[in-house]
Amino acid sequence: MSQTIALIDAESFYASCEVAFDPKLRDRPIVVLSNNDGCVVAANVAAKQLDREIMFKPFFQVKAWAETMGVAVRSSNYELYGAVSARIANRRVL
Repeated sequence: MSQTIALIDAESFYASCEVAFDPKLRDRPIVVLSNNDGCVVAANVAAKQLDREIMFKPFFQVKAWAETMGVAVRSSNYELYGAVSARIANRRVL
């Protein structure tokens, strides 16, 4: 019996999960904030194109920028990310 191993690189995983559960976010720049909305911990490609140095900036410093640029801001949802990650990890490839 052979075993198949897959390596999955989910770019901007937290932001991708947010889009999967809220399709209105598709094609929008998105940032996800840390616990207590302290700083940016994830950003999709569109958000990174607007600001290459967005990652880990404190939210109070980027709040006005996000509103002006139409960036969707989401609080982190670690239960969601864990559930999606578990589903990906447990998926069997035939």
